Amino acid sequence: MEDTRYNGSLYIEFILLGFPGFEGSEGLLCAPLLLVYLTTLIANSAIVLVIAPDPSMHQPMYLLICCLSVVDIIVSSIVVPKMLLSFLFDLKAVSLAGCLAQMFLVHFWSSAESTLLLAMAVDRYVAICNPLRYTAIMTGSALLKLAMFALVRSGLTVTTLVILASPLPFCRTNLIPHCYCEHMALVKLACADTGLNSTLGLVFAFTIIGFDSVCVLLSYCRIVSTVLKITSAESRRKLFHTCCTHLLVIAFCYFTALFSFLTYRVGQVSMGIRVLLSVMYLILPPMANPIIYGMRVKEIRERLLKKLGSRVIKTRVQKVTSVAS
Repeated sequence: MEDTRYNGSLYIEFILLGFPGFEGSEGLLCAPLLLVYLTTLIANSAIVLVIAPDPSMHQPMYLLICCLSVVDIIVSSIVVPKMLLSFLFDLKAVSLAGCLAQMFLVHFWSSAESTLLLAMAVDRYVAICNPLRYTAIMTGSALLKLAMFALVRSGLTVTTLVILASPLPFCRTNLIPHCYCEHMALVKLACADTGLNSTLGLVFAFTIIGFDSVCVLLSYCRIVSTVLKITSAESRRKLFHTCCTHLLVIAFCYFTALFSFLTYRVGQVSMGIRVLLSVMYLILPPMANPIIYGMRVKEIRERLLKKLGSRVIKTRVQKVTSVAS
């Protein structure tokens, strides 16, 4: 199975092996994978179509939810279509340039998603803990600065990793035991010292995911402290339910991301578990986020149902008109 296409003694094309243990039966994974992907596209597209065209929804919380939906679509689309082609048509080959490009896009947009989750936690913190200053703090200028911060931070860290990985000599094998071009999955194939790549990858992971997760945790601790002071039992129940749901999603994102980064430095974890968690980290949160952050928001849910209702009515009118004519 090992590819013979190489430049001298260095491989320039790689084979993505997919899920270890599913060789020959990966077609069985296509149906659930396609279902997850279509759900992600439909749910996130619905959120974007509700918020983006409506000026009354251009408030910080809704704009952050809209941005998260766009990023979720991008992250899923970077990975899932390639996986489906690989599983269905055995198109597992990828060039070194293509692999590095996918690596950059996956880690860049995953990092941007982490920043958005942090921004949404801060938004809720200000809205609940300091509501009188909410409009003064969460301004358009603040959101623009946050977006620039996310892009610059993600761009610098991920570009550094890609630049360090690109000149490595890959002469051991061209078989990547993964479904997509993950940083350490590719770097481990190099026949050179990769200590700097591994160390910087870990430092960047803790710098981004570690920093964001701590800030999110602190924000929700303050939110819970404020909620406990609310006299209305019904209000406390609703806020606690919302906070717990958000924390579960965020904890899953950060845990699987950190675990994915750490397991390549720990040899005791099986390859199947590494790949499974890496894939889950990229495809499950984008499917859950529009439901947790979007559909549960009353204003978004009402506008979505209104759009769907008006479309159904319009379709029925058109059918009646066509029959009458």
